[in-house]
Amino acid sequence: MTALLRYQADLLLRSQRWLPPVILYAAFLAVGVQSGQPVLDSLGYTAAALLPVAAWLVRICVTGEPPAARACVAAARGPARAHLACLLTALLAAVLLGVAAVAVVTLVSDPASTGHRVRVPPARALAAGLPAALVCALLGTAVGALTGPPVLRSTGRAVPAMLLGALLAVVASGSPARAAVSGLVGGSHSGRAPVPLLPLAGAALLTAAACAAAAWLTGRRSP
Repeated sequence: MTALLRYQADLLLRSQRWLPPVILYAAFLAVGVQSGQPVLDSLGYTAAALLPVAAWLVRICVTGEPPAARACVAAARGPARAHLACLLTALLAAVLLGVAAVAVVTLVSDPASTGHRVRVPPARALAAGLPAALVCALLGTAVGALTGPPVLRSTGRAVPAMLLGALLAVVASGSPARAAVSGLVGGSHSGRAPVPLLPLAGAALLTAAACAAAAWLTGRRSP
């Protein structure tokens, strides 16, 4: 699996198809996060915006390989393992992007609650913001896995489904992403920085199930 991950990571970097989602994410943060804003509010925005980016990165990874090369990899390592490597590569890319964004946002934001009444130590904000970003990266990966090939092969259906799935993952009641982001925003009012351990566990389980289902379906549909 390590060799497959290195191969997929090299393919992703060389393709430069990661540039549009990364640039769009940076633009979202530049517009929505301003220096001096309460740190937990800014981290909530940062985490929520990462979810559709993670789903987009999954689509890039699962559709970016030439068919002949993908067939060779699938024959050598198995179609399910090859597809799982694509999903894990996208997840790792989203996590790295989220870690970098959370670190920068924590540095430029005001370490205080909403209204600047209670001080929020940067280390505590970072400890809450990183798991929230990981929750959104995980759920974005799940959305991408369930709305891309081989689950949905038609681009005309896959892209709208991906966008709708990303939106629902952020706003739907019971969603781990909504719980993690709401925890940050709500904690900003009191000055607390809750660590979203339960949403993180839920997101990990959902993503593992989605990736396993997509990988299994890849093996079933491969010739």
